Order: sequence, then structure tokens, then C-alpha cells
Amino acid sequence: MLNKYLDVQPEVAQAVAEGRPVVALESTIISHGMPYPQNVETALQVEQIVRDNGAVPATIAILGGRLKAGLSKEEITYLGKTGQAVTKASRRDLPVLVSQGKDGATTVTTTMMIAHMAGINIFATGGIGGVHRGAETTMDISADLEELANTPVMVVCAGAKSILDLGLTLEYLETHGVPVIGYGTKELPAFYTYKSGFKVDYELDTPEELAAAFKVQRELGLKGGILVTNPIPREYAMDYNVINKAIDDAIASSLAEGIHGKETTPYLLAKVKELTGGDSLDSNIRLVFNNAALAAKTAAAYCRL
Repeated sequence: MLNKYLDVQPEVAQAVAEGRPVVALESTIISHGMPYPQNVETALQVEQIVRDNGAVPATIAILGGRLKAGLSKEEITYLGKTGQAVTKASRRDLPVLVSQGKDGATTVTTTMMIAHMAGINIFATGGIGGVHRGAETTMDISADLEELANTPVMVVCAGAKSILDLGLTLEYLETHGVPVIGYGTKELPAFYTYKSGFKVDYELDTPEELAAAFKVQRELGLKGGILVTNPIPREYAMDYNVINKAIDDAIASSLAEGIHGKETTPYLLAKVKELTGGDSLDSNIRLVFNNAALAAKTAAAYCRL
């Protein structure tokens, strides 16, 4: 039985009912990830890439207090124009946003939740949240990691954002039993770069292998998801030293300005974009395109099993 607060777009509902491939997409990247109109253009391109690779796209958001699995072009445009005035909605925000009939752009956490409610198994995003640098004193750990431990959705990403403590992020996922798979790599990608110096649990090389692992996880009754880390294409990757210096400078700036909590990631990403002259935004868009294509191919392979 579907949740009474959930609206599933008819095309998405039909595909799920017929066992056809569907890929969930988040909406924070639209409202908080980049400026208008580039955000809307990118979101629509990502949906088209999902279609071109054999799946139905389901962009997810909260609109007027309704959990939406699948948005119209008009709804995507509304989110893009409204931008950061839309609440960045994690798990803790849902009761109030829904009860008050408000809008919310979904993070990795809430996209996973709503996708699972709608019967969607696979989700493509840019990068996941994780353990922030200094978390041993701040306890700043993204809710994305807890959701991966508890919600049976495969998340295809370009690794964890390199503004985070990648070693502690991997340790947290290991503790919670979340498999971290490198697509064609043994090394955890670090969002803007295809290397980090940290090893993933397994390397798999085809969408069919990813789909098979996810199917077995479901059949074993394991409660969490699988994290697929798909490196940014090398031609769009940023220089490792350049991006790390920009991140270090952005973190120092955030500490000086007293930025904390859920404002941290948007602040740091904006600062990194500023420090890199916009190159980081271009890389961000390309890695999302790459993840959408892999997620669609994996969803198609999963439906063939």
C-alpha cells in the first residue's frame, strides 16, 4: 500500500507496476546545486540521459506537502526558479514540511526514502554526504549514511564529496554493513577527481554485475542499500591538488564565518566553485550525467534478472 502522502507520476507508476526500469533523481541539485536556468537545463538533460539509456526518470521532491515521485517539466522549472528559498529537506524535515503543506528539495536521504515508498530501486545522484572533517568533535555526520544503512536502494554516485573526511566516511559505511562498490575502479572516487587514496570494498565492471549484486542483497533480506561509486570521466576531472587546495581554503573560510549544520555543504560547494573559477560546477554536471547513464543501464539489467 502506497503512503497516503505520496504522489507517483502516472508514467513512473506504470513502469514500476510493469516491472520496467526506473531511476530516481534528487531535487536538491536543482534548487541548491547550481543557478537558474542552468539548474533546470541540467535536470532535464539528466532525465533525457536516463531515457536514452533505457529507463524512466523519476525526479523526486516535496511540493505543497506532497511527496512526489516523478515531476513535470513545469515542476522542475518551479524548483529551479525558486532555488534556495526551497527547504533542503532531510529525514528530520519531512513531518513539518508535509503537515504544513510546504515545499522541499530532497537530499540523498529523502530521495532514497521516497523512491523506496514508490517501489523504485535505483537512484542516481552526484555525490553522497558523509562524515565531515572534524566530526570527532562536531559529530557532523550526514544522514545519507544512516539512510544507506537502512533503506534498500542502490545509490549510484561519484563517491563522497571531497570536502568530507573520506576515510571516516568509509569506516562508517563498513560499520553499518553498506557495500561500497567501485565501478571499474578499486579506489574511491572523490567527486571532482577519480582518485582519493582510499580503497573500496569491491570493483565491479558491468551494469549486469551491479544488478546481480543488488538482487542477491534483496533476496538475502539485508536491510540496507548498496553504494556504487562511479568515477568522473577523466576528461572532466579536476586536478587533484588544485581541488584539494580550494577545499582546504573553503573549509577555513566556513570556520571563520561560523557555518555549521546543513548549511555547510552548500556553502563549501559554492566557495569551491568561486575558488576554481566555475570549473567545479562544470565537473559536477558531467559526473551527474555519467551517473545517470550508469544507473539507467543498471536498472535495465536489474529488470532483466
